[in-house]
Amino acid sequence: MLVREILAHKGHAVHTCHADDTLADVVACLMHHNCGSLVVMDGDEMVGIVTERDVLRSCAEARGPLDFVQVSERMTTEPITARLDDEAAGLMGVMTERRIRHLPVLEHGKLCGMVSIGDVVKAHHHELCQENHYLKSYILS
Repeated sequence: MLVREILAHKGHAVHTCHADDTLADVVACLMHHNCGSLVVMDGDEMVGIVTERDVLRSCAEARGPLDFVQVSERMTTEPITARLDDEAAGLMGVMTERRIRHLPVLEHGKLCGMVSIGDVVKAHHHELCQENHYLKSYILS
């Protein structure tokens, strides 16, 4: 299954923040949207990604209250991204190997969606179930 098919099913909505937001703002947004990461934007340009793990790392390193730590201090500035024509199975390998759970999706360099490891696993599981069904039908016919 292609990323474009995953996004067609789940939608293209992406939750974002800005580099000058605080990690307290990030936590509020993550909780509000029940998500695990935000894409950091500067206008229409993606400049990074900030995740739950970034917030936890900041807390663990005692970087001060989250109200005083800016996203720019903790974000990943060159995140791994996906393309619309990427295969879910391939992304599952990349995400597992790199230990990441969220991939911004770019089309012609512009942000057009986000896929999570859950989205990718669900898509791959769906493909395997279909394949299993077709093979059983073939064997029984």
